[in-house]
Formats: sequence, C-alpha cells, structure tokens
Amino acid sequence: MKALFLHAHFDDYEFTAAGTFELWRRKLGADFTAKVVVCTDGKAGHHYRTREETGALRLREQAAAAAIGGFQFEPLRLPNGRIPREACLRVTTDLLAALWKAIRDFEPDYLFCPPVASDPRAGIHVDHVAVASAVREVAYMINVPHAFTPEYPADETKSTPVKVPVILNTYDGYQFGANTHDLAVDVEVAFETVCEETWCHQSQIAEWLPWIGRHKMAAPKDREEWKAVLRERFLRQNRELGFKSQHAFEMFTVTAWGAVPRAEQLLNDFPPITPKFSHVKKLRQRLAHWGA
Repeated sequence: MKALFLHAHFDDYEFTAAGTFELWRRKLGADFTAKVVVCTDGKAGHHYRTREETGALRLREQAAAAAIGGFQFEPLRLPNGRIPREACLRVTTDLLAALWKAIRDFEPDYLFCPPVASDPRAGIHVDHVAVASAVREVAYMINVPHAFTPEYPADETKSTPVKVPVILNTYDGYQFGANTHDLAVDVEVAFETVCEETWCHQSQIAEWLPWIGRHKMAAPKDREEWKAVLRERFLRQNRELGFKSQHAFEMFTVTAWGAVPRAEQLLNDFPPITPKFSHVKKLRQRLAHWGA
C-alpha cells in the first residue's frame, strides 16, 4: 500500500491525515509506504522571522515530524528546480508538470489533497485552492507519458504505464462551513502520535498561528497545553460536520479525478471507517454511477 499526501503547507498533513496514515502504518507495517509532498516554500507565514529563516525552519520541522510519523517527505520542485512561492501559488504549466512527475515517480494507490472550493461564501487559502485545482487538472494526465516531456525530457518512443491512484480530498479548515465528506476515520488511538508530529511545528503553532488571529488560540506553553488546543481543533471539526463524539476524526471525500474505486475496496483498504459518521450508502451509489 502506497499513500501520497499532496498539500500546500508544512503542517497541512498533520492537521488532516496524520492519524489515518499512522493507523495504516500500524496495520500494515513494512507493507505501507507513505510520502508527503509540500507544494510551497513556507517562507511567507511569519511575523518576525525573515523569509529565509522561516523557510529553513519549516523544512527542519517537517523533517522532524516525518521521523516520528515514519513517512517520506520532500518539497515539490518545479522543472527549474525551484520550490513554488508560498502565498501566491497559481495553476501553471510548471506546477502541473511538477505534480505530474511527483505522482508518476511515486505511483501511489491513494492520493490525498485539499478540496476544490465549491461554495463562494466559504473562506479559502489561495495555496490550498491552487493545489486542489492543479491536482484535479493534472489527474487525467498521470498516465499520459508525453504530457510534460518538454519539461521533463524522455525517450518518447518507449513508454511504461503508471498506476493512476484513487484521489481523495481532505478536510480544509479554511473552508469552514463548506466541508463535506464520505468517510470518517476514528483516529483517537493515534491522537498522541498526531500530537507529537504537530508539536514539531513550533514556528507554526507557538508563533505564527497565535499571532495571525484567525485561529483564536493562545501560544501553548508546553506539550500538555498544545494537546488541549489540538483536542479542541478536532472537536470543532466534529461540531461542523455534526459528529456527536469526543473522539478525534479525520474526514475524506472520494473524487472521480483519478481511478474510481469500488466501495468494498475502500472499506477493505482503509483503517476502520466509522459507519455512524460516514455516508457509505450514498458513496456506494455514486461510485456505481461513475462506473466503479
């Protein structure tokens, strides 16, 4: 089993899918390979550190989280070798090419990315929207071997098929009030690990998020204070989606952007899905309509 997480920022993974990946790792052991690709340089999100200092610090923090979570990590690099700039990401040919290559090189069974904004009243983060839109636009091209050979030259007379993954959307806190989901995974047993991974992102949770104001949080003084903040973050998601539970959940929506799975495949492959808070019947109908 190979799972790829594509998102905009350092820590987006930990806040949306780290628990599910941890459960997968515990279930499958060496048969599970996970990779996180961050699509921006992380240099914009701070108020007193320089851009270069912030970018270097975010890279170190993400590497520390990867060591705890047992997943591979790399920043996305455009064909010219540069990491895309945070806070102004746009869907360009170079971004599509870089995503195409990252997906083809890893050949995941499942790919996780942010959702495309569908409600004009919902808040957004420009980088989240760009990654979501770019993954959606490049998805059909994953097994088109000549799609980006101008950017990544190859012998165009010899092509090898690559696996097209099932593509799922994660929860997006910037679209508060407009989130939907098909599958709910109870990650309570992995909560401590998620706490450890998120705690690695000190420049984010102890410096930037308390300052920026939108998240209405005080800077946690220690890991125990952060655990309480993280717990409330999960509970806020539960309230938004109508979950009457004190457990931590991660939520995912199945798309038709890539391979269309059977419902049984998802239920068999994923860590245990919580039927009470999932919409399996509707999902099964939708997948059948899509020709699964």
